[in-house]
Amino acid sequence: PIFARVYHREVDKMSGGAAHLARIHGTEEDKVNCPFYYKIGACRHGERCSRKHHKPQFSQTILVPHMWQNPVSLLTAAGLDQAQLDVAKAQEEFDEFYYEVYEELSRHGKIEEMNVCDNLGDHLVGNVYVKFEDEEEADSALKSLFGRYYNCRPLVTEFSPVTEFREARCRQYDEGVCKRGGYCNFMHVHKISKGLKRELHERFGPSPGIFYRPSRHSRDDDRTYHPDWEPKKRVRSEEAAADERKDRDDDRSGEKDRDADRDRSGDRNPDPRGR
Repeated sequence: PIFARVYHREVDKMSGGAAHLARIHGTEEDKVNCPFYYKIGACRHGERCSRKHHKPQFSQTILVPHMWQNPVSLLTAAGLDQAQLDVAKAQEEFDEFYYEVYEELSRHGKIEEMNVCDNLGDHLVGNVYVKFEDEEEADSALKSLFGRYYNCRPLVTEFSPVTEFREARCRQYDEGVCKRGGYCNFMHVHKISKGLKRELHERFGPSPGIFYRPSRHSRDDDRTYHPDWEPKKRVRSEEAAADERKDRDDDRSGEKDRDADRDRSGDRNPDPRGR
């Protein structure tokens, strides 16, 4: 009995220790594993970090570091003023980049989320994260990028431990109040235009990472699209147009008949209280 009590006490200690390690894994309390690499897939200390960076062998998410050329970073490196940046043109070029990468990688499977970092820090600048529905699709996409170049620069692709971007994103940046600027250590995700959201939604279907809600009252002409992916206007036959005109005429005539009925009833009963 004494041996049994001692044995169970030691087992409880071991299970409690394992539970404690599982609870603090990837947090600031974890003195072994790097919390930033665990949450963001990148660390500003790089290989010099005092904590471990466990790179996964498989993941739903692939990371292509520094794939996007951030125009603000290019201006800063050239010693130019950021005020010289044409914001509208930069957004158009970013949408073109986003669409090109999304289209290419979607050949390997359903993309749940694709995020491009707007940060300026060396470990995050231009990083592209693409999360697929399953690991096999991500593996296929990763292998397809081996040995390839983009914009005359070689692509280095790896699996990322990030599968939940809510913890990786800077909430203050999303709300427009981040005081750290481009050198924040959390992801500043560059937003795509509404026109591109619509095009991706219509061509590739709904995606958890792209929130798009068609508006019943908005007109296509009111939206601005890049000429390469402007949606086609709906072509209607003459018969369909004639049917729509007939339906509108019937509705108008019906409204006139109801108005006439109300007028006649009012003449017979001029007292609004019905007496």
